[in-house]
Amino acid sequence: MKIVVFDFDGTITTKDTFLEFIKFTKGNRRLLFGLFFLSPVLVVYLLKLYPNWKTKQLVFSHFFKGTTLEQFNKWGESFLVKIERMSRLKAIETIKRHQSESDKVVVVSASIENWIKPWAYEMGIDLVLATRLEVNENGKLTGNFLTKNCYGQEKVNRILELFPDRNSYSLTVYGDSRGDKELIEYADKGWYNLFK
Repeated sequence: MKIVVFDFDGTITTKDTFLEFIKFTKGNRRLLFGLFFLSPVLVVYLLKLYPNWKTKQLVFSHFFKGTTLEQFNKWGESFLVKIERMSRLKAIETIKRHQSESDKVVVVSASIENWIKPWAYEMGIDLVLATRLEVNENGKLTGNFLTKNCYGQEKVNRILELFPDRNSYSLTVYGDSRGDKELIEYADKGWYNLFK
C-alpha cells in the first residue's frame, strides 16, 4: 500500500487558512481588533517564550468560544469556496494523480478539521487528520482543542495511530514548513515546497 500525505496550509493552499477563516467569519475589522487585543501574547510567542499550540488556542478561543458547533460547521462548509480560490493548481493535480494511481491520500494539518473536511470530501479524500475542537454539553465550543495541535511530531503520531504497521506501506509526504519536518524525515519520500 502507498500512503500519500499532504500538509494543508501553504502546501495545498497559498495562505494560512486559520487567519483566513477568522477573517471570513468575523470580518477584517474584528480580526485586526482581536489581534491587537492579543498582541502581548503574540509578541511573547514570536520571542519563542510561549508555545505554538497555546498561542493558537488562545487566538481561537478569543474569536470562537461559545459558538455552537452547528454554526461553526456551517461556516466550515461555506469556507469551501474560499479554499477552492486559494488552492494551488499543482497540488490539486498531484492529489488527483495519486488518486488515479489508487494511492491512499491523507491530509494532515495543524488547522481545524471542521473547515478542511468539507473541501477534502469534495476532492474525494476521506482521511483528514487535523486539530479537533472541544464541545461542551450544550453543543458549544469551549475554546479549547480536544486533541494536540497537529504540528511537528504530532503529525507522525497521528499517521502511526491510523497506520501502525509501518512495514506494510510506503509513505510519501508533501509539506512546506517547520511543522512538516518530522513527518517528511519519517517518510520514504518527502517533498518541501514542491508546488510553489
